[in-house]
Amino acid sequence: MLNSLDTEARPEDTRVVVAMSGGVDSSVTAALLKAEGYDVVGVTLQLYDHGAAMHRKGACCAGRDIHDARMVAERLGIPHYVLDYEARFKEAVIDRFAESYAAGETPVPCVECNRSIKFADLLDTARELGGSVLATGHYVINRRAPDGSRALFRAHDGDRDQSYFLFATTREQLDVLRFPLGALPKARVRELAHEFGLAVADKQDSQDICFVPTGHYADVIARLRPGAAAPGDIVDLSGRVLGSHEGIIHFTVGQRKGLKIAAREPLYVLRLEADTRRVVVGPRAALATRMIHLHDVNWIGEGALDDTPRREVFVKVRSTRPPQPAWLTVGRTGVEIELAGGEEGVAPGQACVFYDAADGEARVLGGGFIRATEPVVVTCERLAVSA
Repeated sequence: MLNSLDTEARPEDTRVVVAMSGGVDSSVTAALLKAEGYDVVGVTLQLYDHGAAMHRKGACCAGRDIHDARMVAERLGIPHYVLDYEARFKEAVIDRFAESYAAGETPVPCVECNRSIKFADLLDTARELGGSVLATGHYVINRRAPDGSRALFRAHDGDRDQSYFLFATTREQLDVLRFPLGALPKARVRELAHEFGLAVADKQDSQDICFVPTGHYADVIARLRPGAAAPGDIVDLSGRVLGSHEGIIHFTVGQRKGLKIAAREPLYVLRLEADTRRVVVGPRAALATRMIHLHDVNWIGEGALDDTPRREVFVKVRSTRPPQPAWLTVGRTGVEIELAGGEEGVAPGQACVFYDAADGEARVLGGGFIRATEPVVVTCERLAVSA
């Protein structure tokens, strides 16, 4: 039913701190570990001003969620702490998200939250509480590799797998992190929640970005970075002005809707130029990307990244797409990824995650953030735009 925490000490002698968001996944994680006899302590993080989001379905870490986590802890009979991480979360996640978005990038704040908050600051808190293990409700697997070290693998349930958001986890963190739900399908987790009598058994899963209660990213960016909403031109690949816009924060690479330009063929956002406030558009073919340049790369595969300057891997540039074959090269300018089949709509700021296989419990080798891309099609004919 459950992946063993693989600790040397007996369960009753092992304190496990569980990050409880108030959702069904983390609640079942706490319940399973409590049932196995572990000394469980629940911790919930207050990450932002939840007044605007507490009544919105699909928002996590808000007032309702803190209340739900507390109820679950009472049901299980475990200690529960609510920690105020608002200031840290704003600095490490929200402000960085706004800065990246205003620069024309497509950031992934969940990666930064896991890296900077949950698996860094919260790990320190877990140790302060006497915990030897920090467990979460993520759908991913942490088990020992043949060399005895701990390694990260995709979850059994490919539709729920969250490994894409955890590529920045370090080897040291893997030694103390555990993910008990990695081998379970979501349906079974719901069943367990009912079996344990948890009030959150039928609670809706969190959706979108937790600190954007309306679901409109541009509203948050405009408030935090007012200059990012400055108007500019919409141009084609040759630089010809096709129209105007009310801020690049309203667009992402690959977007088709909202351009308000009449053309003989559909137009897509190809890139965003923050310095000139230009939105560059073109045909779908021009979205194709073959080369990706990365920065801030984290490697958790066997050996060192530099041991093999060029290697075959499988990569994901979006959490919802399956891994695809690619070549990873370590050169003088950093780490580059050459996509064997190309990819559409790849944007700076996104994460590119490496795996050793495409299917099943593929091992996570690491990943990085996209700094720049090289399109397959770099030029095209002038577009016919109606007056």
